[in-house]
Amino acid sequence: MNFKAHVIAEFLKGTIEGDPEVEVHDVSRIEEGRTGTLSFLSNPKYEKYIYNSKSSIFIVSRDFKPKNKLKATLIRVENAYESFATLLALYEQNKPKKSGISSLSSIDQTASLGENIYVGDFSVISPGASIGNHVMIYPQVYVGDQVTIGDGTILYPGVKIYHNCKIGKNCVLHAGVVIGADGFGFAPDAENNFKKVPQVGSVIIEDEVEIGANTTIDRATIGFTIIRKGVKLDNLIMVAHNVEIGENTVIAGQSGIAGSTKIGKDCLLGGQVGLIGHLKIADGVKIAAQSGLSKDVREEGQVLQGSPAFDFTTYQKCYLLFRKLPELRNQINQLEREIKTLNTKFGK
Repeated sequence: MNFKAHVIAEFLKGTIEGDPEVEVHDVSRIEEGRTGTLSFLSNPKYEKYIYNSKSSIFIVSRDFKPKNKLKATLIRVENAYESFATLLALYEQNKPKKSGISSLSSIDQTASLGENIYVGDFSVISPGASIGNHVMIYPQVYVGDQVTIGDGTILYPGVKIYHNCKIGKNCVLHAGVVIGADGFGFAPDAENNFKKVPQVGSVIIEDEVEIGANTTIDRATIGFTIIRKGVKLDNLIMVAHNVEIGENTVIAGQSGIAGSTKIGKDCLLGGQVGLIGHLKIADGVKIAAQSGLSKDVREEGQVLQGSPAFDFTTYQKCYLLFRKLPELRNQINQLEREIKTLNTKFGK
């Protein structure tokens, strides 16, 4: 599908510099621009590519001032990255959608199916499950007993949803996601053998949540593990039993959240962050990658780093000293040798 520059500019509420009639049929990275494609520039370190790129249209911020002459048409917007993301979403929506129910799928007769759904080969929908309208269930997905899937949700290949879990509307669960596996609950007996504690709770995932590939969210021991509206989870994240993650919180890959921890809304956790159990994290907290948190964070908007994590600015100062420890050690050893020499010289 082709789009002219003036149509794109009107959609994004942007202004055009160059040929308003130029057409594009695809998108491309700024480093690999091709004629007939659209690219964007938001990070200044990529500016060098714009002068040699063959892309026909560039989305740029209103304050961008090119250092050299450009052949391409520019569309100036308030936020280039956000506008480009909006276009990609439109592009995705216009792609052909899968539909129909495969004869190789297994759907229990007591399951409730919405309108215009897709169910791929070898997927299983169990007794009592409820599937909303416009849901897409790719091949080899398992939907357990009494599971609810809201309208417009997409389950990519290999997703497994255990019994009694609830998935909201317009969610995206990528390949290999497991929802509702047992929490890690074991109690030692008198002989120090570990006895399994039954995990009889469930998982609630609210609307517009996206969960990356091979992420796991355990069911609650009692009650619910809850992922609130708008949460975005990266690949390979582990969320333990009875955890609650607040609205619009974003967590990067390989992070782990231990049982019963409560994370506020609008938080941001970098990759490989670890949280011990039973913590409470205030709204708007940011935790840098590879940090470990071992105590509550009660102040909203704090920025933390380290293991154990503490104030980001203080950590950065400490890190500068840490890097100089070998040098400081050598200086101390040298001073000790000089003091010893002086003591010997003056008979002390």
